Amino acid sequence: VIVISATPAARAAQLATATIPIVLTSVADPVGLGFVKSLARPGGNITGLANLVSEISPKHLEMLLTMVPKLSRVAVLVNPANEYHAPTLKNIQAAAQRTSVKVLPVEARTPQEIETAFSVMSREKAGAVIVVSDAIFTQQMRQVAELATKYRLPSVFTFRESVEAGGLMSYGQNRAEILRRAATYVDKILKGAKPADLPVEQPTKFEMFINGKTAKALGL
Repeated sequence: VIVISATPAARAAQLATATIPIVLTSVADPVGLGFVKSLARPGGNITGLANLVSEISPKHLEMLLTMVPKLSRVAVLVNPANEYHAPTLKNIQAAAQRTSVKVLPVEARTPQEIETAFSVMSREKAGAVIVVSDAIFTQQMRQVAELATKYRLPSVFTFRESVEAGGLMSYGQNRAEILRRAATYVDKILKGAKPADLPVEQPTKFEMFINGKTAKALGL
């Protein structure tokens, strides 16, 4: 069994094998991206857990507007190598059109590009930043959080770990619970179940966190 924790890794595994069972742990829109035929009956060698990062992204904008009511421009940090970031950005832009907020997409693939991205946000006078969930941003979550504070940008993330690292807010699933649920899929498959017959789960519980120390540092 191959256990996968991000969309680019899921695509690489899918291209590598059509026979070894693959368990997704947090992949956006597995039907739309072609990983499974349907959530109820995946139909191939892939199953597991989907995330709703793209669907909840307008909530991230809403949270920033609650915290910073006079926000006029929000940066969205995306990784162009992650194929679900484009639809997520569109969802944020659609939500922003219903407000007076302008959206500034900023791309980064590496730690150095993350540094550059925040310089761009500052130069373009962004008032806050939405960090779309991605493996490199998770790996560099302390760097991202510190840069957001350095440039005095209220930030919102998907997972609580980024808030624990110094980010301002998060709203999304519990990452540890996702991995615990993935273990039940591995158990069933090793006992003989076929991925094709194991429905893909979607999250039903979301949690919100705010870092009080960061809020105070930003004067919020």
